[in-house]
Amino acid sequence: MSKLAFFRPDDDRAAEAAEIVRGLGHEPVSDPMLEVDPTDESPRTDADYTVLTSKTGVELAAEAGWEPSGEVAAIGSPTAEALRSAGYAVDHIPEEFSSTGLVAHLRDAVDGTRVEVARSDHGSPVLTDGLEDAGAYVHETVLYRLVRPAEAGQSAELAAEGELAGVCFTSSLTVEHFLDAADERGIRAEAVTGLNQAVVGAIGDPTAETAEANGIQIDVVPEIAEFEVLAEAVARRL
Repeated sequence: MSKLAFFRPDDDRAAEAAEIVRGLGHEPVSDPMLEVDPTDESPRTDADYTVLTSKTGVELAAEAGWEPSGEVAAIGSPTAEALRSAGYAVDHIPEEFSSTGLVAHLRDAVDGTRVEVARSDHGSPVLTDGLEDAGAYVHETVLYRLVRPAEAGQSAELAAEGELAGVCFTSSLTVEHFLDAADERGIRAEAVTGLNQAVVGAIGDPTAETAEANGIQIDVVPEIAEFEVLAEAVARRL
């Protein structure tokens, strides 16, 4: 079985990803590049619209006892499923699961309203700037920070040795942390060369742009920004 690497946080997301990769006939290489560091903040409760951008954010909001007063928007179906599982109603899901897609979905509704954006410390300004341009009064709450685990980097070593057949990058930050781990080991050039000999997938255009700006060739960008769709697309190319 050929090795396919991914960088999901070391929780049920990594376990689910490994199961998906095995089901596609490849050996999973789980190298978590993101670790959640909660800020103990909670989304505001007085907004007309509250935007959640991740399952992690939903879980932290629910643990804090957050109760929204207005409508709730999820950036994509995984976030929406997490909201519903936690007992929240979901009023808005964009057709395109991205910051750009969410801005386009809400643009005509938010002029003059208060919009709360609750997410990580690495959220794209595309979302907040776009909502402000649409006339909303935007407040952002950082629910958690995303840091690189100290032990991360096995995938960089495998890439440098030419042992990875496929790679799934699920955010710009996973690309950056992969390269940081390679830098620490003094194998960045070798790791990038190894990636460029593999099939590399990016979950969306911003992730692809980050990778390509750092010399990593992207072979696959799925139409739907979900890990399973990304992994299937990489596996098809393999």
